[in-house]
Amino acid sequence: MPVESDAELREILECDTIAVVGCSGTAGKTAHDVPKLMRERGYEVIPVNPYADEIFGVEPYDSLGEVEEEIDIVDVFRPSEEVSGIVDEVLERDDVDVVWTQLGIRDREAGERVEDSGRQYVEDRCLSIEYKRLM
Repeated sequence: MPVESDAELREILECDTIAVVGCSGTAGKTAHDVPKLMRERGYEVIPVNPYADEIFGVEPYDSLGEVEEEIDIVDVFRPSEEVSGIVDEVLERDDVDVVWTQLGIRDREAGERVEDSGRQYVEDRCLSIEYKRLM
């Protein structure tokens, strides 16, 4: 089951580093504004977007596999049909504790694979809404 309880969500939100797959460099887009807010709240945000040259003053990584920093949460801003492939990349890493899919993004099978690996899966929730609500 995806994480539902406020206590578990609060614990997740106490993490430090968020890799944002599908992070956008375009202000006004949710995939830009949510990571920007999380940066402003003190999180280390690592943008992952193979099509962008610069986001938040840094060159984004092309894929999760290229990220050199330790990652606590992978936040997904990609269509539901891409979640399974992103989870494949997560499962190749030892550092990721949580996969979080934003509002409207669902893949129950991929979520079960995340949970079977001993990690947490948050589905169809906005990171910034939950942050504002709980923190």
